[in-house]
Amino acid sequence: MYLSWNKKTITDFSDKNIDSLYNEGFLFTRTGRGEMYQTRSLRIDLKKFKLNSENRRVLKHTENIKLEVASIPYADYDWGIHKLGKDFYATKFGEKTFSAQKIRELITDKDKSNFNKLLVYKKDTGAIGYCIGHETNELLHYCYPFYNLNSDIKNLGLGMMIKAIVSAQEDNKKYIYLGSASRPTDTYKLHFEGIEWFDGKIWQTDLKKIKNEII
Repeated sequence: MYLSWNKKTITDFSDKNIDSLYNEGFLFTRTGRGEMYQTRSLRIDLKKFKLNSENRRVLKHTENIKLEVASIPYADYDWGIHKLGKDFYATKFGEKTFSAQKIRELITDKDKSNFNKLLVYKKDTGAIGYCIGHETNELLHYCYPFYNLNSDIKNLGLGMMIKAIVSAQEDNKKYIYLGSASRPTDTYKLHFEGIEWFDGKIWQTDLKKIKNEII
């Protein structure tokens, strides 16, 4: 279960309103159009982000992967995308975590989805990973990633995230949001320059404090 302090449903989908709510710790959900929840959100201040040695090592393993950012509804959608997503989430988190129907809905139905961008990660043989996200002029929310778990590419998942961070920075975004920090398995998201977390009232940069919260 996700940590949630507050919930709301919006009808104003303007960048200004979404930027303001994300700044208050709210994130879009996959459950219904306009639904948001307030949580221990994580974001990177991209003015402060620099690749560290570990980031560069991971990118070295994924240097042959190209990131393309496409709009949702995704014009090139096919059944293999929701199969990849369903298999990924079932293997990593349990059989009922994320249905193929919901993945298809989020990527193809603008009347039911809160998300407007699909990050597509391609190798010579075709797409090997995706991430469902939301973009405004100010931010990118890197939300629901999935990829080929049988790939021989080392650190593929983390490499996808780093490529998205770099892309958002190059696009002059102010922030990239990386979801929430509520479980010990979320600590990998803390290893970036410029990381901040929402404590329910304000944004914090004390990583020792957040590690004590989630471990």
